[in-house]
Formats: sequence, structure tokens, C-alpha cells
Amino acid sequence: MLENIHISDFALIDSLSLDFEEGLTVLSGETGAGKSILIGALSFLLGGRGGTEVVRAGAQEARVSGTFCLASRHKDALLWLEERGIEIEEDRVLLKRYVKSSGRSGAWIQGQPVTRADLEEFSSYLVDIHGQHEHQSLLKVSHHRRFLDAYAGLTAQTEAFTSLYGELVESRRQLDEINLSEADRARRIELLSFSLEEIDSARLKEGEDEQLELEERRLSQFEEIYSSLDRALAIISGGHDDSSGDSIVSALKKAQGVVSHAACADSGLSSLSTRIESAFYEVSDVADELKNYFQNLSFEPGRLEEVQERSALLFKLKKKYASSVQAPIGEVIKYAENARAELENLSNSQENKLALEENTAVLEQKVYAAAKSLSEKRRAATEKMAQDVEAVLSHLGMRGAKFVVSLQEKPETAGGVMQRCGPYGMDDIEFLISANTGSPAKPLAKIASGGEISRVMLALKTILAESDTVDTLVFDEIDTGIGGEVSVAVGAHLKKLAEKCQIFCITHVASIAVYADNQIKIAKSSNLTSTVTQVRAISDEERVEEIARMLSGDSAGSDALDYARSLLDKYGGRK
Repeated sequence: MLENIHISDFALIDSLSLDFEEGLTVLSGETGAGKSILIGALSFLLGGRGGTEVVRAGAQEARVSGTFCLASRHKDALLWLEERGIEIEEDRVLLKRYVKSSGRSGAWIQGQPVTRADLEEFSSYLVDIHGQHEHQSLLKVSHHRRFLDAYAGLTAQTEAFTSLYGELVESRRQLDEINLSEADRARRIELLSFSLEEIDSARLKEGEDEQLELEERRLSQFEEIYSSLDRALAIISGGHDDSSGDSIVSALKKAQGVVSHAACADSGLSSLSTRIESAFYEVSDVADELKNYFQNLSFEPGRLEEVQERSALLFKLKKKYASSVQAPIGEVIKYAENARAELENLSNSQENKLALEENTAVLEQKVYAAAKSLSEKRRAATEKMAQDVEAVLSHLGMRGAKFVVSLQEKPETAGGVMQRCGPYGMDDIEFLISANTGSPAKPLAKIASGGEISRVMLALKTILAESDTVDTLVFDEIDTGIGGEVSVAVGAHLKKLAEKCQIFCITHVASIAVYADNQIKIAKSSNLTSTVTQVRAISDEERVEEIARMLSGDSAGSDALDYARSLLDKYGGRK
């Protein structure tokens, strides 16, 4: 569920922070107050399209962020995050998005930069928006299969089929590789053999390129290193033979003796004496290590040339077999490992081909049988699903509506069963609707209004309440063209569905608003220089006044206030 949202300089909103609760939340306000701006900001956060036009006039950028709480049933969302290495904290995930007035934009999930498409894909597992915004799954035909499978209890079976289908795709891919023409196969074997011979003869070691680089640097600057160490030893210890007393070590030793003697007369010098003594031992130790390094320092004639030749060989191999000459030598070693495995497969292609042909044939039969089983179960559920949806739609003011679950087998092509099936079976599934009696059923996006689509989605979500994993729903135009008993029925359905998920609903209709567990009022205010939209939660008498305004346009009349109280008391949404 959506726990909070923070909006800055988005359209008419200058700055806004809201915390949300479970249940049904209604957003109300006068026409033109900016109710859809809040939903637009949420759609923007979820990956909806939004350019410089959403940046508030005079501002540099529009920014929206929100926190979602994930439950164990959000397995698709959790798997999506896991596949991309994104970790959540205390079951929460933070989404952020901005767009600057210059057109530059960015998005993050849990602090990790993502594309707008990534944000849209991930958030589709969390929120459905229904109305005038694009972020609604009901208009995406690819999602209709998920609704049908959820209704028929086939989600787990479909996931198992997808896994089996993946095995068939991989088996066919391997078979296609083996089925290269003999000439192509021979050329590939020759190329791989040459590459392996070249790499193997080099006897490469992990990290060797880095070690060679260090050694070359050391050898090429040997004289400078030798001279520097000689000078350092002379300064610290008087020379590498310790013959001179004019050195740091000698001076520290003398100073320690003098201060130690003085400390006998003044105990306050004891700590200084101790520190000088420590410095003496530390510098002496450094001198010994430098001397040891210096004495072992040697220049082997010809070694620099050997190192440079070896480095040149590694450079050549990287240029041919690694992603770049700057890549680690390990990439060349990995290339050789992959080449050796491929060469083995090509060399044993006949044996592998027979085994793969047999395995592919078995998998084809399994995939076809599994797809046929899925298709039969789906087809058996389509009529019952349509009836259940139509029953709910009838209560929601669409009595003449005809809902159709179209299920067609994918056309068979010359490629065989794999081409006939997709990763989710052999069916093309699409929801069709006829909003009026006698009209032919057509795709939702072509004939349904925003209000009708919202009511269709409300019907679907009602019959899928137990199995649906998307648990935050937003309805923007659900009250379009309805009133009286229908609006009461819509409110009741929203209230019932809100027991299973979090619902946000923009409405002008009081008989829907009174069902809400929470109500948010949206208002617009202006001065001589600007216009801003203000958003805040309301309760108690303030909510009574808002319901009264929605009923009659009068938030102060006693009759309207009394009627508003009675509605809130009757439908149990008063807060």
C-alpha cells in the first residue's frame, strides 16, 4: 500500500506531504480545484509520462516521491527487485522522480537510478489507476490474461508452464546452434581452435597484467628509486653502512639520553622522554627496513625488455578477446573457458544433436499438453467470469452492458508448437464490452469511457479481491454519468473492496464520499501573483461541511448539514 507521498512544484502544487491509511480514501473539492493534479502527480511517480509542462510556473523542477509497504503476496514486485539487486528495508520501498524545467529528468527505486520504463514496470505490480491517466492495466491487453488466470485460480499453473516453455526455448536454441551448416561449423571449430591455441600458449594468470604494470614501472625508474633510497638512508641513519653519527637515528638517541637525564630532576619531562624513545625505535625500525630493501635492490639486465614484451603480448590478446584493452586479463581467460566449452559442443555435435532432438520432441509434447490443459481451464472459466462481472456492472449502473472474455488459440505457423505457444500458453486473451444493449462487443479502449472503464475495473477487482496482488487502486472518473441509487451502489462496492485493498477515489458525489474511511479535501487559492492547490485530510465537522457542500453546494445551511450527518452516520464512514 501507499504510505505517503511528497510533492514539490508539480503543476499548481507548490509543496505537499501526505500520509495515507488503509481502506477507502476519497478526494473531494470544487470543480477546478485540482483534484486530478494529485492523481497526476501519483501517475508521474509511477512512471507515467510527464514533461516540462508539469513543472510549476517559476520553479526549476517538479519532484515527487512516495513510500510503499510491500507484503509477502507482492511476489512479482519482490522478484523484480531481487533480479536487479535492489534491497528493501523493513518491507518498504521508496520511489522518486523529478523533471527539470530544462527537460532533464530522473527516477530512482530505493536510491538506485532506473529508467522511466523500469519505474512503470515495477509500479504496475503495486498500483492500478483508472480514469483519464495512462497507468491502468485494464487498457493493456497483455494484462487481461493475468486477470483471467487469477479468477480461474490458474496463476501457479501458468507460472509452471512458463518455466517449461523456457526449457523448450533453450533446447531449441541449442539445437539451432548444432544445426549450423557443416561449412559454418568447420569454420567455427577452426576459429575456436586457433584462439585457444593462441591463448593457451600464453599461459595467462589472473592479475598478471597488473603485476607486470607495477614491475615495468619499477624497472623503468630503477635509478631514481636507488638514488632516493640512498639519500633517505643517509638522512635517517647516516648511510646504509651506519658509519656516520650525523643522522636522525643518532640525534634521537642522543636527545633521548639528554631528556632522560633531565627527567631525573623534573618528572614532568618523563612523558617527553618516553615519546622520544618511541620515536627513536620507530625511526630505527624504518631505517632497518629501508636498508634491507636497499640491499636487496638489484637491476637484472634484460628483465625490463622481457616485461615489456610480455605486456605487449597481453595487450594483443586483450585487443582480440576482451571487451577492451583496459579490461583485466581475466576476460581473456574467461573467453578461453567459453571457447573450450563451445568447441567441445561443436566437436560432439552429432551425439548432442540426437540427444537434443529427442529432448526437444519430448518438451514439445509436454508444452503442448500443458498449454492445452491451461486453455481448456481458461475457456471453462470465461463464461462464469463474464457473468460475475456483468452482475456487478448491473449494480453499478451498467445494466445493459455485455462483458466478453475473448479467448482465441494462437495461429499455428510453419515453425511448429513453439511458435504456436507463447510463454503463457496458446491463448490470445482480450476483454471486450458492449456498454449498451444490442451493440457489438468491442475492445475496452475503443468504446468505453473513463467512468465505464473504472466501473469495469471495480467489477473485476470485486470478483478478484482474494487473489489480486495489486492492492492500491485509484479511481478518477468512476462517478461519471451516475447518481441516485447507482452512486450508492458504487460507494458500497468501493467500501467492500477497501476491506481487501487500499482505494483512492476522486468523486463529486456525496453518496460515494460518505462511504470513505478517510477524506481529503482539495482546494485552490489565488493571489495577485500565483495560484496554488492545497490538499489536507479532513474529519469531524469539517467533513460534515464538505459532504453538505457536495450535496447542495451549501456548506453552512442547517438542512444540508443535518442531511450530511445522517448520511455519514448511516453508511458508517464518518470520521
